[in-house]
Amino acid sequence: MTDAPGPRQHARRGSPDPPRRPGRGQLGSTLGLRLALAFVGVALAAVALSAVLTAVFSAADVSSLAGRQRHELASAFAVAAASSWEQNQGWATASLEPVIDLAENSGVQLEVLDTAGHVVAATFGFASATGPTASAPVLADGQQVGSVLAGLTGSGLGAADAVLRTALLRAIAGTAGLAALLALVVGLVVSRRITRPVGRLISVTGAMASGDRSARVGEIQAPGELRELATTFDQMADTLDYEDKIRRDLVASVAHELRTPVAVLQAGHEALLDGVTEPSPHELGSLRDEVLRLARMVDALQTMAAADAAVLQLTRERRDLADIAASAADSLARRFEAAEVVVKRQLAPAPVLADERWMHQVVTNLLGNALKFTPSGGTVTIRTRQDGPDGVLEVADTGVGIPADELPRIFDRFWRGQAATQTSGSGIGLAIAAQLALAHGGTLTAASQPGEGTRLTLTLPLA
Repeated sequence: MTDAPGPRQHARRGSPDPPRRPGRGQLGSTLGLRLALAFVGVALAAVALSAVLTAVFSAADVSSLAGRQRHELASAFAVAAASSWEQNQGWATASLEPVIDLAENSGVQLEVLDTAGHVVAATFGFASATGPTASAPVLADGQQVGSVLAGLTGSGLGAADAVLRTALLRAIAGTAGLAALLALVVGLVVSRRITRPVGRLISVTGAMASGDRSARVGEIQAPGELRELATTFDQMADTLDYEDKIRRDLVASVAHELRTPVAVLQAGHEALLDGVTEPSPHELGSLRDEVLRLARMVDALQTMAAADAAVLQLTRERRDLADIAASAADSLARRFEAAEVVVKRQLAPAPVLADERWMHQVVTNLLGNALKFTPSGGTVTIRTRQDGPDGVLEVADTGVGIPADELPRIFDRFWRGQAATQTSGSGIGLAIAAQLALAHGGTLTAASQPGEGTRLTLTLPLA
């Protein structure tokens, strides 16, 4: 028998190579750079949006403040102009130089008009000014005798507006630079934290694809989702390894068990064909026995394969171990009666998480094994109880017992002790029971003394 071909042995000469994937370093640097640039882009976009909103709202506020000041200045200078008109009872002799001088010193463009709209007095450069102005009536003795137009020059609030805008632009530029630098640093740190475990996953995946089935990600420092991904990947790799082990064990078991009957059948048929022996009923009966033995082995292997598949697909639900034990004992009641073996039940509640179908199979195997090695008039006792955090099932018999040198091997597949040579069976019942117990998170142990019987103990975590 040859070993199964490994992953490398499946490749055929001349077959195209699989597409090359980017290396770990290339992927890490590319993904890290993209993440860092994404952080920088988001930061700059946020700063730009903040700058635009700040500029818009600050410009609106400054414009509103400037407008209010223009109206207030126009009203104040209108009062001063009205005072001069009242002192001189007209614009012709009114002295407006103090008002004009005050406006120029205050950074205000000012123009005084009479009721006909003629300019009475104005600051220098008012005619060429292009900024917005505010108007206020000049009232004397309760009547409007003229009006005042006031605007702002490059000094005063106008200058403050320009200074404010410049300061805002500088602050925005500085903020954008700091935000970009901070985003770059944070992006590099975060991207490294993300790309390192991703690179580890890629490396391990590549190793497994190359045939290294022992490669595992292990514990990694990463965000929760990536840690969960690494754990799930390792669990998947463990499951694949377990499935491979099942297949290898099955192939080895089949080869081992079929070798003898196949050799006997081959030798018998060759002897018949060569005329060494005559086709007598005894010889044909011997060949038929080997065929039946092969059939029993095939059935046993089928049962074992079903149990192996069940280990990978258990449906565990809350079940009472006592109920499962009672059901298994009921299913074997006729066999116990026919063998004249008494079954004693001591069943206390023991709720566990179990796949009822396969746990029933475990208990049935334990009871069937006890029945097989208990002589007529003997007793088999089945007990269930709670023991701390565990549920316990015991099957004890008063049979022939197991020698100390054979006890460690009773859970091996297809192994049959000296006492089993006188009974039928394939030697997989206890092996399947132990395997299913382990799949349920429990254990199956045995204690025995030759001539005093055997006690098998199944322990499962309580639900």
